[in-house]
Amino acid sequence: MEGSESAQVDAPAAANGKRKAEGELERDAKRTTPSKEEEPTTQDQDRAAISENGTPQDNAATGAGDKPLSKNQLKRLRRQQQWEAYKETRKAKRKEKRHERQARKRAEREAKIAEAEAAGIDPATVLHTKDPWKHRPVPVTFIIDCDFEQYMRDHEIVSLSSQLVRSYAMNRKAKYQAGLHFSSWKGKLKERFETVLRNAHQNWKNVSFHEGDFREAAKLAREQMTGPDGGELIDVIRPSQDGLKQPSGTEAASTDPTEIEPEGEDVDKSVVYLTSESPYTLERLEANTSYVIGGIVDKNREKGLCYKRAKDFKVRTAKLPIGEYMAMQSRYVLTTNQVVEIMAKWLECGDWGKAFLDVIPKRKGGTLKNGGGGGSEEPGEGGGSDGASSEESSGEEEEEAEDGAEDATPEAAPSADTNPSPRLQEPTSTQGVSGAQ
Repeated sequence: MEGSESAQVDAPAAANGKRKAEGELERDAKRTTPSKEEEPTTQDQDRAAISENGTPQDNAATGAGDKPLSKNQLKRLRRQQQWEAYKETRKAKRKEKRHERQARKRAEREAKIAEAEAAGIDPATVLHTKDPWKHRPVPVTFIIDCDFEQYMRDHEIVSLSSQLVRSYAMNRKAKYQAGLHFSSWKGKLKERFETVLRNAHQNWKNVSFHEGDFREAAKLAREQMTGPDGGELIDVIRPSQDGLKQPSGTEAASTDPTEIEPEGEDVDKSVVYLTSESPYTLERLEANTSYVIGGIVDKNREKGLCYKRAKDFKVRTAKLPIGEYMAMQSRYVLTTNQVVEIMAKWLECGDWGKAFLDVIPKRKGGTLKNGGGGGSEEPGEGGGSDGASSEESSGEEEEEAEDGAEDATPEAAPSADTNPSPRLQEPTSTQGVSGAQ
């Protein structure tokens, strides 16, 4: 009996000892073997979301995979995710507004027809009908120099891509189409067009893209302009005198003579780089000439980039004559697409004042000077060349670029074809003949 009782007492103790030994073995095993993968943290999930949904710019910002994201990177990621979540809703709203506009125009048209019929008038006489659009190339070329990526932030590259889409659309629907070339086509900008904008630029007509610099583009443009398909030599670009105006009065006095570039034999006169730093003012566009616009959005951080680039490559420079035609309430910076549109408008009417009024937004408060010229007011720096835009790009601008890249449909742009022949003036200043830097 005593033996059996002793065995019953020892049994639980043995079981407890066994469990204790097993527990120690498990703890030793955990210490000597790698731990199982932990549950992903919020940062890990954010990082995974960036690699899945983020833009190439976001991916570049994260750096090494093991590196924790900064607060700014996380904020940017969350904004991007929120933007994507409501993308379809915004698209539906834009579609609804478009339909409302179309319905309003139809109603206005029907009202005009009804009024004309009630008055016994032929409705065709009260309806404004646009002339059918047709391709009318001219021997003038616009080259957008995209070799400034290192000076721009990611959101500024997004803004520039939107401006390039608009530049194509504005030039294509104009009454006369200049040749359009994009030079230094590479890096993040090219990647954005190939990914986010789904290669829509490959469907653009009468446009050329070059990996090389603007000189390579200008060489090809010169061959095209002087070839059999160079385009129509309209009155406003017929050869007369040099299209650059020399500085005069206080402008000449304020210009350092050592800074006025000599146009020697080594200067390529078939290329004009538009820059607000130039001592020359653009009076007219010339046939068989390429006008280079700096493709940069930098909020005016960098000064003189386009002018220095032009001087290094020995090409002519000029600025748009905004100060001679417009009285501005504040210093104003033109975007790259606005420079293209202004020059396209000038090709239609040969009048800088009309071109500026048609393109510069009314909210900027610009008014035409008396007589249309001869003022000392200068446009703000930045713009089509150095610092093309003074406004932040918005998500709506980005979506418009995506839509516009695919649907840059030409429309008739009727306007009078008057023939004043301004020329390229000399010294005044805008970096990127836009009133740009």
